[in-house]
Amino acid sequence: MDDIPPCLIFIDKEGRWYHQGAEMIRREFIRLFYQNMELDSEGRYLVNWTDKRCYVEVEDTAFVVRRISYEEGNQDRGPRIELSLSDDTKEALMPDSLCVGRENVLYCKVKSGFFPARFNRAAYYQLAEYIEEEGKTYFLPLNGRKYVIRAQDSQDNC
Repeated sequence: MDDIPPCLIFIDKEGRWYHQGAEMIRREFIRLFYQNMELDSEGRYLVNWTDKRCYVEVEDTAFVVRRISYEEGNQDRGPRIELSLSDDTKEALMPDSLCVGRENVLYCKVKSGFFPARFNRAAYYQLAEYIEEEGKTYFLPLNGRKYVIRAQDSQDNC
């Protein structure tokens, strides 16, 4: 991995962080790492903190959608779906980024589209309440549009 050393941190597919095999429980440290995380051109997750960079081993994605909530619209905006993420932040779903990957796992883009996020089982079922089917196509109706949930492409990208 070039000259970038490992952080000795592993993130499992449920978004749990481990350092040298021990689960990290201090949320303030985990949030700090998330805030300083970036993806390089090869798709590696890097933590860049105080001008030092190291790479993080990730089982699937660093960000996990833990819950969703449907928010009714108001006079300023239409309805939206809010995501609760593994970094303890919330943001609006980018519905055009929804994708189904291997083993029917649902993904979307987060953090202004810079990172992929995996839906955990609970969030998947919460969102499934709003998904509709037409023929063999699944979509999310939102704000008068039908956002098609695309399938993973042949390059393994979602």
